Amino acid sequence: MGTKDYLGIIWFSIILVVTPFIIGNDYYIGILVFAAFNCLSCIGLSLLMGYAGQISLGHAAFLGIGAYSSALLTVKMGWSPWLAIVLGIILAVIMALVIGIPSLRLKGHYLAMATLGFGSIIHIVTVAAVDFTGGPAGISQIPTLNIFGFPINSDVKYYAFIWIIVVIGLFFALNIIHSRSGRALRAIHGSEDAAGSSGIHTSRYKIRIFVISAIYSSIAGSFYAHYVNYIDPGPFGIMHSVLLVTMVAVGGMHKVWGAVIGSILLSVLPEILSTISEVVEGYGIEYKPDYDTLIYGSILLAIMLFLPGGIFQGVGDGFKRLKKLFTRKTSSAV
Repeated sequence: MGTKDYLGIIWFSIILVVTPFIIGNDYYIGILVFAAFNCLSCIGLSLLMGYAGQISLGHAAFLGIGAYSSALLTVKMGWSPWLAIVLGIILAVIMALVIGIPSLRLKGHYLAMATLGFGSIIHIVTVAAVDFTGGPAGISQIPTLNIFGFPINSDVKYYAFIWIIVVIGLFFALNIIHSRSGRALRAIHGSEDAAGSSGIHTSRYKIRIFVISAIYSSIAGSFYAHYVNYIDPGPFGIMHSVLLVTMVAVGGMHKVWGAVIGSILLSVLPEILSTISEVVEGYGIEYKPDYDTLIYGSILLAIMLFLPGGIFQGVGDGFKRLKKLFTRKTSSAV
């Protein structure tokens, strides 16, 4: 892992530590907790999309596997939450192998179609299997996590816990990128035929990274269940999978940091728009709920049109241009 990545993690960690003191509001801290769940899942999805070049439209299903594993095993069977989380990871790995082995050996967007169907099946099961999953009513009274007897029973505590997990997941992802596997994945993304002719076992690497991305989502789903203490099928549908893909694309799918930025931005943006609507209405101006959707869509459209490489790459290119412009002016002045 490069020096820039180490510095990036350090600065990111400092920002995370300072943020709760700046906000000072449990509601907004809770929103950042939800942003962390999306961020963790998007980091894994970024490895799959941005580096292996494979698109998954069913990653919310792996979130659901982690969440329902934790809920069912702790509520109905009395398991320890940590053991339930581990079993959720194992189930996610098995399902990822079942889907990935046949589809990732093929070329094209077979994985996208396979995961789309898989996501639909998982969502239908969570709705229809009422005796098992609780159906639309969901599962309640999911126990709170505790570490060595200390419960994580407040928004601030969970904020600290989940963002530590995200930083660890980010560190692990960056190490993968700068390893031999990361170079192989970039080669596969560039040209699968060329990578194969160079001796890279393309299908093996694609399956591995798909399994790793599923693990990220499963962990995020389990922690989500233990945070809200209640789950239902709603958050694990196809639309949430599409939202995760959008977060990665908006932030910049070719950089893991882009997935972090995109997931945080699109998690916080609805609340920002809600605050703006309250301010506008405070001045006596009528603000309809449809305006939020219009502004949200316009922002996404503007990003994709003017920053096709994502926010992270666009901001980086902007700084490079400013640096070149400043250097030229300095040299001409001399």
